[in-house]
Amino acid sequence: MKNLDALVIFSRVAEMTSFTRAAENLGIQKGRVSTVIRELEREVGVTLLNRTTRRVQLTDEGADFYTRARDLLADMQELESMFADRAGRLSGRLRVDMPTELAKNVVIPALPALMAAHPEFSLELSSTDRRVDLVEEGLDCVIRLGPIVNETLVARPLGKLRMINAASPGYLARHGVPVTLADLHAQDHRMIHYTQRLGARPNGWEYPRGEGYATLALPSAIQVNSVQTYHAAGLAGIGLIQAGYSSLAHHIDTGALVEILPDLRPEPLAASLVVAHRRNLSQRVRAFIDWLETVLAPYFD
Repeated sequence: MKNLDALVIFSRVAEMTSFTRAAENLGIQKGRVSTVIRELEREVGVTLLNRTTRRVQLTDEGADFYTRARDLLADMQELESMFADRAGRLSGRLRVDMPTELAKNVVIPALPALMAAHPEFSLELSSTDRRVDLVEEGLDCVIRLGPIVNETLVARPLGKLRMINAASPGYLARHGVPVTLADLHAQDHRMIHYTQRLGARPNGWEYPRGEGYATLALPSAIQVNSVQTYHAAGLAGIGLIQAGYSSLAHHIDTGALVEILPDLRPEPLAASLVVAHRRNLSQRVRAFIDWLETVLAPYFD
């Protein structure tokens, strides 16, 4: 192989199971992708990919080749960046996914300083509230909140994000400001329930009890399945909410929301940086983690 471009293109096709999507992701023509794969297969002497009208799949030989190619590319990426990173400079491209509210309220506002300090660094930021597939979507790493359910992934804990109880001033003027758990019922409070699937049984109002946490059943003002809608309903004065301080800090500062029951906050939410393979923890990813931990530090418990 004359250069590593063929390995990059092959790996992206393998990860995205599509010539078209790989070409779009790499910003090149689909015809070039097809040509490079044909030449690569001719050079190594085996068929690496099975093509159908609907999907591209690795052959057995292709799967073995992909494993070695992925490790080689990770080594080359680290080799290329190790001296620049050691000198305190970030360079190259990093593709990251993180929750929308975390990106909007914490990461995006901090990015101008990072970009100014590292002009050769390029960030491709995806912000979603679904569980993305790192390999299929060609991501270097993702930030996830809550437990890591896929044991095949490699997760590095970042910290635990502070959770708070909040409501709008208008809502509190109508119902009163609760000081104890008993007040939640005595003052006829309603909570906004968040569930990923509408109609699912809501969890209730979470609070610390003993060494752990318990939930108190509260009437529902409305049930939503979007984090953004959940926050908007709280701002509109529909009911009480429990959410990450990082997402609500601006609204607390402006008075649009008021923190309530500060001594009875919900359990902090674990934040982790996740990669598909330990070899994906390149110098560039490690440097980004260090920066991210600094940015998130004010919101950690």
